[in-house]
Amino acid sequence: MSFPLLTATAAVPAVGAVATAAVPAARRTAAKWLALVFSLATLVLAAIVLTDFEPGGARYQLTESHSWIKDFGVRYELGVDGIGVALLALTALLIPFVILAGWHDADPLETKSSRWRPTQGFFALILAVEAMVILSFEATDVFLFYILFEAMLIPMYFLIGGFGDRAHSGSDENAAAQRSYAAVKFLLYNLVGGLIMLAAVIGLYVVAGSFSLTEIAHARASGSLHMATSTERWLFLGFFFAFAVKAPLWPLHTWLPNAMGEATAPVAVLITAVVDKVGTFAMLRFCLQLFPGASKWATPVILVLALISIVYGALLAVGQRDIKRLVAYASISHFGFIILGIFAMTSQGQSGATLYMVNHGLSTAALMLVAGFLISRRGSRLISDYGGVQKVAPVLAGTFLIGGLATLSLPGLAPFISEFLVLVGTFTRYPVIGIIATVGIVLAALYVLVLYQRTMTGPVKAEVSAMPDLRVRELVVVAPLIALLIFLGVYPKPLTDVVNPAVKQTMSDVHKTDPKPEVEAAR
Repeated sequence: MSFPLLTATAAVPAVGAVATAAVPAARRTAAKWLALVFSLATLVLAAIVLTDFEPGGARYQLTESHSWIKDFGVRYELGVDGIGVALLALTALLIPFVILAGWHDADPLETKSSRWRPTQGFFALILAVEAMVILSFEATDVFLFYILFEAMLIPMYFLIGGFGDRAHSGSDENAAAQRSYAAVKFLLYNLVGGLIMLAAVIGLYVVAGSFSLTEIAHARASGSLHMATSTERWLFLGFFFAFAVKAPLWPLHTWLPNAMGEATAPVAVLITAVVDKVGTFAMLRFCLQLFPGASKWATPVILVLALISIVYGALLAVGQRDIKRLVAYASISHFGFIILGIFAMTSQGQSGATLYMVNHGLSTAALMLVAGFLISRRGSRLISDYGGVQKVAPVLAGTFLIGGLATLSLPGLAPFISEFLVLVGTFTRYPVIGIIATVGIVLAALYVLVLYQRTMTGPVKAEVSAMPDLRVRELVVVAPLIALLIFLGVYPKPLTDVVNPAVKQTMSDVHKTDPKPEVEAAR
């Protein structure tokens, strides 16, 4: 293509970040609207990418390739497959809702000082994260992907530590200390994972002589690239460790509850619905495609870790007293399902995992953003501080319920299709693991319904008796997400048509076919 469409989808939010940061201190409202306009422009470009993408066509489409660091063979190389384009669309879709939901989140930090512009900084950082995440879904040069993988940590660090949740029962100093701790923990965990990945990236270049994903795949397919078994396994572990931290996978998950608990609700959505998807996406694009033999070698251990994530995350969600930490532990359980589907090595499992990435983003965004609206009204994240909300704010309670039902994968809502495919794909190859994984479904019903019962039903507590219902801006945020959850739950075909050809290619990379049915269909 003559027009660099993929570059434009990342360049627009990047330019928006700079423009928003440059808005004068006194023009806070203008900065908000400018950020929203740039996010909507990015959404339009993402829709064009989705329209131009041809399911079943070339593996990587809308490709761009330019020399970047010639002496080291690094190229600015972009391309999207069905998995990448679905996650690109998800990211572009969620960011306008994140901006609208966080419309007033930086307002308490505003002072009369002209030097400190928290509103401009808050929205500029969100757009910067969007630009890097979108480009990471498009990058087909391993070194370029690594740069983006690490760079997105910096704006996220400031969003967590500098603009964290202020709904604390303790002192301001204690709240600031907790935000700082969560931000540093997030940064250190992901930075260590990234440094280990850097060693693996260098090792890959030494072995393959290229950073280009397409060149390495072609060399492997033609037989001109021979990688020793031990070398492939060590390189795989270097990549997988970084992605498992980002995902996050047990036992590398402990940074997520702190980060989501201390971040504002929109930033918590940015973490788990957008940024963390880079980790699971990279497992499909890089681990399986670059190291197919090592991926199969590591599968038994990874499946066990994913299974622990499913059950462990759900169990801890059941026992939570903090609304946002409950959603965080639920996300750990859901990421376990995603990774289970990826490494089940079946087409149903990998299709389900990809759908799960998209649908989890929608359901978690709906639940967490409504939870954020609830918390902002009461000023507390503790479940025990609520009761009877549905009697005073029925629309808020109703949307909270739908978000919760989507989180527990109720049939008729989008996540059900994903979870069903993951479990079916896992059961056909690993029946015992598939059966145990269903425990996560039972526990999800428990923590979601108990959360709703304790916060929304029963006698109306005095502190919530005057709670207002959802406002127009908040309805604009929540209504489209709920509509999409229902639409994709009833009719997932538009998404599966895009995803399935890419899954078929990934299955071919690892030389796996679906197990044959034990009982053949009658003729």
